[in-house]
Parts: sequence; C-alpha cells; structure tokens
Amino acid sequence: MATVHLVDASPYIFRAHFSLPGSIKTPDGRAAAASYGFTSFLLKLIADEKPTHLGVAFDRHLSSSFRNEFFPAYKAQRVKPPPEIEAQIDVCLEIAAALGAATFIDDRYEADDLIGTLCAHLEEAGHGAVIVTSDKDLAQLVTDRTSLFDFGKGGRYTAETVREKFGVRPDQMTDFLGLAGDSVDNIPGVKGIGVTSAAELLARFGHLEELYARLDELPWQPIRGAKSLHAKLAAAREIALLSKRLATVERAVPGVGGALAGLEYRGADAERVDELFKRLGFNKIRERVPVAYNE
Repeated sequence: MATVHLVDASPYIFRAHFSLPGSIKTPDGRAAAASYGFTSFLLKLIADEKPTHLGVAFDRHLSSSFRNEFFPAYKAQRVKPPPEIEAQIDVCLEIAAALGAATFIDDRYEADDLIGTLCAHLEEAGHGAVIVTSDKDLAQLVTDRTSLFDFGKGGRYTAETVREKFGVRPDQMTDFLGLAGDSVDNIPGVKGIGVTSAAELLARFGHLEELYARLDELPWQPIRGAKSLHAKLAAAREIALLSKRLATVERAVPGVGGALAGLEYRGADAERVDELFKRLGFNKIRERVPVAYNE
C-alpha cells in the first residue's frame, strides 16, 4: 500500500511572503517572494521526503469558504491578505504542477477540505497519507494510516502524539475546537471554556453531542468547576455545535477523486520548469530541481 504526501500550501506561501525580502520580483516587476519561497520549500520537501505520491492543495480564497454561507463571521477578524499573495496563488499552483505534483484547488472549499476528501478516498482504498501542514485543525484527519508533518518545525504527529499535544484523540479534535474555539479562524467556541477544560470534558463524555445529551450529569462529575461549566455549556449549546461544524473538515468535496494513479509522483517536467522559471526569473534555484526527476 502507498503513502501519499499531501501538502497544505497556504501556510508555506504566507510564511515565504512574510519572511523573504519584498525585493524578490519577476523580470517584469511583479512580487515573487511568496512563489519563490514556496518553490524553495517544495523542492526541499521533495529532496528530503522523496515522495512516491504527491498532491498539493491550495486555497482559492484566503479568507473565506463555504463556511461563510452559514456563519458569515468565519475568518472575518483576519486582516485581508496582501494582494501580492493572492496574485501569486496561480503561480504557486503552476510551480507545483511543473515540479510534478498533482494539484487541487476549488472555489468553495478550502485546502483542508480537499485534503480531507483525498484522505477519505485513500484510506478507503487501504492507503495512507502524510499531511504536510502547520495547521492544527488537520489533526482531526490523523489515523493509524495518516499522520501530520509540520515541515517547518520537523514535528510529526501520530494519533498518540496528537493526544499528547492536545489532550484529546484525533477524532475528538472537532469537539475540542467546538468547546475551546479557535481565534485564528474566528470559531467562537463556548465562552469561558479553555483547552484544559475542553480536554477534561471530552475525556469524561467522549464527544460534544454526548456531553450535551448527558449535560445534567455534569455538576456531579469530578471535574473542576463542574457547576460553572454546566451553566456555560447550557447557555451555549447552539454556538458549541456550530463551532464544531465550522471546525469539521469536509471529506466528500464533489469532483475530488483520490485515485492513486493520479497522485503518483513522476518528477519535474524539465521543459515546463525551464520555461516557467525563466519567466519568473528563478535562475539559481533551478539547480535544485533533482536531476533524477528531470526527464
């Protein structure tokens, strides 16, 4: 059975934009720091991991998705992404394809949802995945076949290490976010419940729905501040369930297939890379495209 590397592109595009000098531009004067840094990241990932199968998922819209249809405030607190980043999304997609990766992007769904759908298809067929991301929300996809790899920090997360880090199992991550919220995505959670209380509640009740089904038992549980937690939860049932829905990765995005053959890494297209890198002014970095993949 195969293991597919699935890359969540946005964190690495953003990191490149904000960490590299703005003086990096294409020959015709367009901003190129994000695309240059993303190229460097992807080349290093390929060199280090030597994937047999590789897919890269992109966010078409950097601060909205179908979730805004039922919760308009989703990600609304974020500062609008710099136009220089948005202008380089298609370039980064073109780079990933030229370097040999299967690429995925959608107008309504986020990269998380595309990755979740790919994982569902792969696991159903008996395969596994390494999700390359720095986004904790994707920990919900970790199973005995699928792991998380934070490339920047070198951290790898299995089901066991997810539990060590967050205090809950991967399948409880959406419940955890439903209770504790996530300020990064403007997921509200239950006011007054933090990560420690959320983990303790889920250790006792399993999932958010079960917690609410048995909420009247809470005041008598050996949980610190149980009576106060009961009142907070009782007042926030709808927002807690909404928060869980917002945090839940879609695993059935229409039109996204996970056939293994379509994810096979066949290496860079040398002619395509040469044309693209010349257009972008990526001269020195061309030497880092692995020779073994040039044909």
